[in-house]
Parts: sequence; C-alpha cells; structure tokens
Amino acid sequence: MPKRYWWVILTYLIMQFSGVIFAPILYLVLPISEFDAVIYWSIISFALALVVVLFLLRPDMKTGNSREAAPIGAMIGWSIIGVFMAFLAQGLAATIEIELLGIDPGSENTQQIMDISRAAPLFMIIPAIIAPVLEEIIFRKIIFGQFYARTNFFIAALLSALIFGFIHLDPTHLLIYASMGFVFAFLYVKTKRILVPIIVHAAMNTIVVAAQFGLTPEDIERMQRELEQMQMIFLGG
Repeated sequence: MPKRYWWVILTYLIMQFSGVIFAPILYLVLPISEFDAVIYWSIISFALALVVVLFLLRPDMKTGNSREAAPIGAMIGWSIIGVFMAFLAQGLAATIEIELLGIDPGSENTQQIMDISRAAPLFMIIPAIIAPVLEEIIFRKIIFGQFYARTNFFIAALLSALIFGFIHLDPTHLLIYASMGFVFAFLYVKTKRILVPIIVHAAMNTIVVAAQFGLTPEDIERMQRELEQMQMIFLGG
C-alpha cells in the first residue's frame, strides 16, 4: 500500500481522537460552554482532516480516472439508483436485526448526531458532507481497494464493511452499517469512480438528518413502533 495511504489513515485516526485533547483546550481559552467546545472542535478537526487527506491524495487526482470509469451520465444514474439500493439494504438489515436477532430499532450513534444537530445546526455539515467524503476515501478507496486487489469482491467488501461498522462505535447495529458498506463497495467497483459512493453516502446522511431534524425523541419512538407493526403485518407476525 502506498505510504500516502497510511498517512491518510493516520490523519483519520488522529481526527477521531483529537477531541480528547483539543476540545478542553478550546473550552479553557474561549468563553464558550463545554458542549460548544466539543462541537467547534469536531467541525474544525473534520475540516482540517479533509484538507490534509485531499492534499495527500493529489497524486491520485493527477492520474485521473480509469478508462473504464463510468461516464458522467452513468455516474449520475448510479448515484440515484445507489441511494435506493442503500436504503433498501439498510431496511433489510434492520428487519433482520429486529425480527431474527431481537435487536431494538434505532441507532444510538444516529440519535447522538441528531441531538447535537438540533442543538447546533452547523454540526450537520459533518454527517452531510465531510464525513461521507472522508469515510468513502478511507473505507472504499483505500481499505476495500487494497483488499480487492488481493482477494475477491465478497471478501474485500465484507472486511471493509465490518471495519466501517466497527468504526461507528455502534456494534449493536453492525449489520446495518455492513450492509451499507457492501452497497458502497459495489457502486465503487461498478462505476470505477469513488465520487459515486461519496454522493450516495452524503445523500443518505442528508436525507436522514433532514427527515429527523424536526422530530422529537417521542416522535421517533412512535414511528419506530409503527414500523415494527408494519413489519409484523408484512411478515405474518
């Protein structure tokens, strides 16, 4: 694996854990609350990481896309289809979790993002734009790409999807994250353009955040109960 890819991964890891040190520093030097310090540093660290990662990947950008890369029209089409594929995979995984594994619906990770976004709307730039770019570069272009060069699609997609799920620190819903990871990997291989899974990932996050932004926790809980009832009807429960 090229050395610059290791630096990209290291940059991502530093970003993930930098808040432990720098958020308290912001709180001490600026007249803001602890909560605001965490939010501000999250936005700063994600933005800095994105700049560093794009700088490190300049050689990849200069080489351009493969001759087999999908043309613009196909890229747009697969981006639209990919959103539906990702939501379908997520729905099937959620159904398996609920009906077969007995896991309660609702992601703690998603709920935390929504709670923070309601309190600080500027934070939405992370799940909507910055995080999808960084995560697709890390998990699809680099990790999946390296596995795919040595194994077949299924093994490479499985390994990268599992890592993608674990990094979200929500192991209860690992199946949901892994299912989306499979879809993103398929789109990357199908189009030979990392931009396609980035667009699909960003669109999914934006739709979810926008749909839940105005909902209270009680509204979300009620919708989850209704979803469970519908699933029981369709599955003959």
